[in-house]
Amino acid sequence: MREIKTIGVMTSGGDCAGLNAVIRAVTTAAVERYGWKVYGIQDGSMGLISRPLRFQELSPANLGNTLREGGTFLGTTNKGDPFNFPMPDGSFRDLSGEFAEGARMLGLDALVVVGGDGSMRILSRLCQQAGLGMVGVPKTIDNDVHGTEYAVGFATSINVVTEALDRLQPTAASHHRVMILEVMGRDAGHIAINAGIAGGADVVLVPEIPYTLDGVAGKIRSVLARGRTHALVVVAEGVKTAEGTNATISHVGGEQRYGGIGHYLTQKIADLTGAETRVTILGHVQRGGTPSTRDRILASAFGTHAVDLVAERRFHHMVGWQNRGVVAVPLEKVTIGACSLDPNDTLVRTARSLGVYVGEEPAADAGDSSGL
Repeated sequence: MREIKTIGVMTSGGDCAGLNAVIRAVTTAAVERYGWKVYGIQDGSMGLISRPLRFQELSPANLGNTLREGGTFLGTTNKGDPFNFPMPDGSFRDLSGEFAEGARMLGLDALVVVGGDGSMRILSRLCQQAGLGMVGVPKTIDNDVHGTEYAVGFATSINVVTEALDRLQPTAASHHRVMILEVMGRDAGHIAINAGIAGGADVVLVPEIPYTLDGVAGKIRSVLARGRTHALVVVAEGVKTAEGTNATISHVGGEQRYGGIGHYLTQKIADLTGAETRVTILGHVQRGGTPSTRDRILASAFGTHAVDLVAERRFHHMVGWQNRGVVAVPLEKVTIGACSLDPNDTLVRTARSLGVYVGEEPAADAGDSSGL
């Protein structure tokens, strides 16, 4: 079995706080503990596909204050499938061969991929085809990766959303308004439910739990009837309208992304309650900024353990956080789609016990007909 001498590290998918801390941890552990050479691959898989290759050699000495910096200094991409990549002339090409050749040109013995479930699904296929060992590190503000309780970037994101609610509340109270905060999360409600509880929201809407406009309006009316002059609503971007359609916006090239459910609810709530209603959409503010203490610690633990897995040749695994520690999770248990919020999750039940409207509650069990 060939000795490991050179590894690569790349970030793939959307950016988030804590990525640079992972890169720092991987580099430091690989160089200081194992004596390996580390190449940082730029702009995700495109760094190995492009000619000339896009990369830089990393060492603990040249990482500076990256632990404290948001984003990823290596760059990243969340567009284009290398197995079916759009070309300038409108055609599509399989660029997986270029990826494999690029890995050979750099002499990579393994690759650490910092990404979400989609990135790891694609990169695991690319690495398998290239005969390259891969270890994954979960990162996403959405926290929707299977096999880990937390992903890098999530803690910072919910801190940002909670701070936004803390700032919106005084304005809402001063002007007697309903304030709606639309947050990211794609089809998962983890950001919304966590920040909604921490920020004292009255209504939290998530994609996984059906809601009614009457239910939302009823909660707001009850809050106002008790003498409070304002209310806070948190809605995840993937929540559908009451008519069952997704609220989306178009980007350059015709790409459709979630966005606009907050504006939809603003008009509906105003019509149903008569309350002055405003919406704030945080958007990419949730991704940026200095990583929180929790994300720095998680990123450091994940990065060093990923290097240990490489040393043990436990490839095709992802590091994850379970039961207060780092574990190795087979990628086939990770790359099965997004990990949604369980409608019976502890935090959902917590929110309801606090009087928060989190969509319609399941119908009460009519009874066990078995007679037992």
